[in-house]
Amino acid sequence: MTDRKPCKVCNFTRQKSYGLVVPSLDELKIKGCEFLGFTSTDTVKVVLEDDGTIVEDEAYFLCLPLNTKFMLLHERDTWSPVRRIDGGTAWMARDSVLLETDAVDSSSAVGPWWDLAQQLKQDLASIILMSEADLQTLVDAPCHELASALGFQVKKAEDLQETLQRVLDRREEERQSKELLQLYLKAVEKKDRQQEEPSQPSQGGAGDVDMLDGIEVDAASGFMSRTLMVLKGKTSPETRLSTEDLQMVVTRGVEAMEQVLGWDGARTSALVQACEAELTRRLQQVQALQSIRSITQPDSSQHSSEKSAEEEGEETPA
Repeated sequence: MTDRKPCKVCNFTRQKSYGLVVPSLDELKIKGCEFLGFTSTDTVKVVLEDDGTIVEDEAYFLCLPLNTKFMLLHERDTWSPVRRIDGGTAWMARDSVLLETDAVDSSSAVGPWWDLAQQLKQDLASIILMSEADLQTLVDAPCHELASALGFQVKKAEDLQETLQRVLDRREEERQSKELLQLYLKAVEKKDRQQEEPSQPSQGGAGDVDMLDGIEVDAASGFMSRTLMVLKGKTSPETRLSTEDLQMVVTRGVEAMEQVLGWDGARTSALVQACEAELTRRLQQVQALQSIRSITQPDSSQHSSEKSAEEEGEETPA
C-alpha cells in the first residue's frame, strides 16, 4: 500500500490553505477540491505553490518532500508569485507590499502596470476600486503588452484604455465643478454677511471685489469671476455659460478676449467661434418655440372670435 504523504493545498489567491494527508495525486485533487470549496465536477490543475511548476506525474508527486505546498487552479485561474496581488481584497495591501526582485518574475515585471493588469484579469470589476493614479498607469501602459497581460485582443485593450481615459476626464470635470460650486457658495455667504452689516464698511479694498459673485474681477473686462473660471475650463465652456455671458463674449470679439484670458489668437478665436455657435443654436431654439406658438395661437384666437360672434348673433334678435 502506498504511504500517505502529508502536504498542503491552497487556492490561487492563497487566502485559503489546508493541510492534507493523501496517498496519491488523484486523491490530492479530490480532497483539495473538497476543502477549497470546489465542486466534484470542476477540472483543476495542480502546481507547486512556490514556483508554479505543473504537477501531473504521479512519480514526481511521490518524490516531492513532505509538507510540500500545492496550488489548485481552475481553468481561468493562473499561478502568480507571492508578490503578485490578486483580485479579491488583496488590493488594499498592494501599496504596503514589499516587492521582491527574483529570477522567477524578472521576465514578467515589465512595468508598474503589470500588477494592476493581473488584478483586472482575475476580477474586472475591481476597476471601480482603483485610484486615479492606478487608472492613469493603465492608460499609459503599452497597448500591445497590456493586451497580452490581460489575454485581450489589441483592439479590446485600446477600447479599455480609451474608456479609462474618459473616466479620468469625467472625474476631473466633476472635481472642477465641485470646486467652482464651493467658490460660488463662499462668495454668496460673504456677500450675505456684508449685506447684513451695512454699517461696517469693508476694509479689504479692491482685493475683496474679486471674490464676490456678480462683481467684476477686472474693471476692464466686465466679466464675473465665475464666468472667467468657466471660460478657462477645458471641456466645452460655451455650454455652461448663460446666454447673457455668451452674448458678451461674442460682442467683445477675439482681440478683447485675448487680453481678458491671456491666450493666443488661435485658441481665443476657437473659443469665440464656439460661443457664437452656441448662442446661434439657442436663438434658433427660441425662434422655433415662437414659431410653434404662432402656429397654435391663431386657431385659438379664431375659435374665440367665432365664439364671440355666435354670442353676439344670439343676442342681436333680442
